[in-house]
Amino acid sequence: MIRLAANLSMLFNEHDFLDRFAAASQAGFRGVEYLFPYAYAPDTLGELLAETGLEQVLFNLPPGDWEAGERGLASLPGREAEFRDSVAEALRYAQVLDCPRVHAMAGLLPADADQHEARAAHHATYIENLRFAAREAAKVGREVLIEPINTRDMPGFFLSRQAQAMAVLEEVGEPNLRLQFDLYHCQIMDGDLIRHLEQQFAAIGHVQIAGVPERHEPDVGEVHYPALFECLEALSYEGWVGCEYRPAADTRQGLGWGRDLGLLPG
Repeated sequence: MIRLAANLSMLFNEHDFLDRFAAASQAGFRGVEYLFPYAYAPDTLGELLAETGLEQVLFNLPPGDWEAGERGLASLPGREAEFRDSVAEALRYAQVLDCPRVHAMAGLLPADADQHEARAAHHATYIENLRFAAREAAKVGREVLIEPINTRDMPGFFLSRQAQAMAVLEEVGEPNLRLQFDLYHCQIMDGDLIRHLEQQFAAIGHVQIAGVPERHEPDVGEVHYPALFECLEALSYEGWVGCEYRPAADTRQGLGWGRDLGLLPG
């Protein structure tokens, strides 16, 4: 059975962030994810999860200076100490929130990093940082995820293709380093979604969805999500499906797709 998690960084923006937990629960979600928890004390978020009966399923490591445009630290040479601190902070939150997985954003290549030597330096940093993060997470029973993000929405992002992600997982070689498979990003960069799901299924730790190309509700656009949900069920996927899309209007009114598919209560 497909289990939907509400991405509270995108859904229920009609409410202040801390009120989105109750809104998600009332709409029938049983899991939540979001970009970052670090603006709030972990105990505050933990109390909200307990009050609303929600499970925290995912959040990201600290990304560097988000407001200045940074999008992760994992592949950035010279920032290794900061990355290691970010791993410790994320795992501290994960333990309080009982969250089984965290996402390590790869980061952006600088404008002059298209040369082979520069990209190689970022790759080497990425591999070593991910190996460190996975080993630290294993000590407390957590997974670390990597996610290819499309270069239209995030130009210069270091990890952008499914094949690149699979090669990274193999090179790092840690069993708790897994793939965050975002069907929206994959459709834009690679397409052939069902075949990618089938071929990469053993590596998948989390799935996310959104309509393509506008990143609205998943019943609008070029991707036929009922077929993808059937594929996931046929593969016996037992994880969560994160609803990481921007509602075209009111969040709850736009959830008819989930109700129609029997994934949310009517």
